[in-house]
Amino acid sequence: MSYQETLDWMFSQLPMYQRQGASAYKKDLTNTLKLVEHLGHPEKGLKMIHVAGTNGKGSTSSMIASVLQEAGYKVGLYTSPHLKDFRERIRINGIEISAAFVCEFIANNKTFFEENDLSFFEMTVGMAFEYFQQQAVDVAVIEVGMGGRLDSTNIITPLVSVITNIGMDHTAFLGNSLAEIAYEKAGIIKAGIPVVIGEYDSETQPVFLKRAMELHAPIFFASDLMKKSTHTADLTGAYQMHNIRTARQVLAILRDYFDISADNERNGLLKTTSNTGLEGRWQILQQHPLVIADTAHNSHALKIVLKQLAEAQKEQLFFVLGVVDDKDLSSILPLFPQNAKYFFCKPQVPRGLAAAELAVKAAEFGLNGEVCDSVSAAYQKALKTAQPQDLIYIGGSTFVVAEIL
Repeated sequence: MSYQETLDWMFSQLPMYQRQGASAYKKDLTNTLKLVEHLGHPEKGLKMIHVAGTNGKGSTSSMIASVLQEAGYKVGLYTSPHLKDFRERIRINGIEISAAFVCEFIANNKTFFEENDLSFFEMTVGMAFEYFQQQAVDVAVIEVGMGGRLDSTNIITPLVSVITNIGMDHTAFLGNSLAEIAYEKAGIIKAGIPVVIGEYDSETQPVFLKRAMELHAPIFFASDLMKKSTHTADLTGAYQMHNIRTARQVLAILRDYFDISADNERNGLLKTTSNTGLEGRWQILQQHPLVIADTAHNSHALKIVLKQLAEAQKEQLFFVLGVVDDKDLSSILPLFPQNAKYFFCKPQVPRGLAAAELAVKAAEFGLNGEVCDSVSAAYQKALKTAQPQDLIYIGGSTFVVAEIL
């Protein structure tokens, strides 16, 4: 199969949570364990950092990878979801996995995937492990897909475990309280392995402390230990200050394993996007009007993003807004400003919520605008309407941002 045919098979034949929802969620790690045994356990030869969290895990993973690259190491980076091309998920020193390797891996293991009903995510995790092993990376940064305890990545024994923060997201799978979600994320904590917590509150901290104590895992709270951090990164969203602190605390621990200088750390943070290819985080697409795209899609992240938008210099604020159909709109729509103009759209995935439905629900919260046929049409209307001193924000879903990029 060609690369496109391979991708079409992966997306259409196998479940993928990001597109399908509940049907792709597996309740245990049986399939992943079968897969790595089938592949000869490529994960066992890798030094890894494991990163979970409701928000910021992609940015934090990329910051850590970038600093390790600046220190001269060959660094694997596994993240999800992708924005434009599947190969973004698996990179070494910022370079995407080759299309040839993707095709070869699927062709060599397709029968096994079919016989064992592996999910999209399970087989891409196996692909990442095998690629990183074959390419002999010095270290790999592995981002959790969803949750932690039952995530396919949670078969590894990392050098450090990382939990960026806890927010109300994926509640149908992870729980209906912050403590329940924290329990699922804390499932990545391993016996005797240091764990870094980026942010916590009175509801989540006891969960982390209990799990760490049970497993004799040293625990570090980055928001306490790195309060005076003056480091900056080229990721400019206001929320990145939390991710910078978390990454720096992880790097402090990694100095026991790797030679990382202060210059490596400073330069790595400032070159995160160029070193890793990360996109969609407060990404400025143009000026006059200013256009910003951001993948924030739950209340925890949107509160910070919308506060930054409110403080930004502008005449009029426009939103190109789309969401998926299992999004709890009552938790996010009240956060949006009523004095902005909205262009409602539906991302082109099966889970996309119809633009007309979104508009009806938004109107209940005083948010008004136009219903558009597509994300692209919504963006073009916004560009035609906005004046040079206005601001256009694109978001609501990773898929909306992906279509624009």
